[in-house]
Amino acid sequence: MTEPGEPTGSTRRMPTVGQRGGDTPPSADREPVPTLEQGDGGRAGRFWSARRIPAALLALVLLGAAGLLLYDIVAVRADRPAMRWRRSLADGLAERHLDDVAVLVGAGVAAAIGLWLILLALTPGLRGLLPMRRDRAGVRAGLDRDAAALVLRDRAVGVPGVQSVRVRVGRRKAKVRALAHFRELDDVRADLNSVLEKAVGELGLAKPPAPSVQVHRPPKKG
Repeated sequence: MTEPGEPTGSTRRMPTVGQRGGDTPPSADREPVPTLEQGDGGRAGRFWSARRIPAALLALVLLGAAGLLLYDIVAVRADRPAMRWRRSLADGLAERHLDDVAVLVGAGVAAAIGLWLILLALTPGLRGLLPMRRDRAGVRAGLDRDAAALVLRDRAVGVPGVQSVRVRVGRRKAKVRALAHFRELDDVRADLNSVLEKAVGELGLAKPPAPSVQVHRPPKKG
């Protein structure tokens, strides 16, 4: 059926399934798949711990102390005597000098607790989680140190001549201790360095730890 005014027998080009707007393939709008060399999605900083246990303990202590002090103040305002602990504390602070041992010990303990709380507030924590490269701005990922050590260990035991391997992954170094029961130690060490450098790069970490390899002979029995 033709529209009014349209010549009979004319045809119109219909858009195909694989096109958008008739001439744009869908693959042109897709973003390229990120590779291990890419990492422009933002700075990959360390993950911050929630510090739930220290925060909960501090909140409970402050809540209890504030509640006890408020109750005592209200009792004094109601013409009741102050609690014995507050009278004893006030008398002790009035009688003791600043160079008294008990005063110095109490001040030292309070200062140590304060420094510990400040340290917890300013440091990220979660040292066992290594940040990975950010290939997307809204996505963050981390790799557990034990998992990274297991991957490196599996790669290291595949090197000819390696009998056993111990791997410890840190923030800056991946310490590898290997026992070689045949081949020259220098050859085994060179192969381990090559394999581990490649394996560390494939982990996709924001700051890849540098491999530190030591190769020894197993102890002689008897």
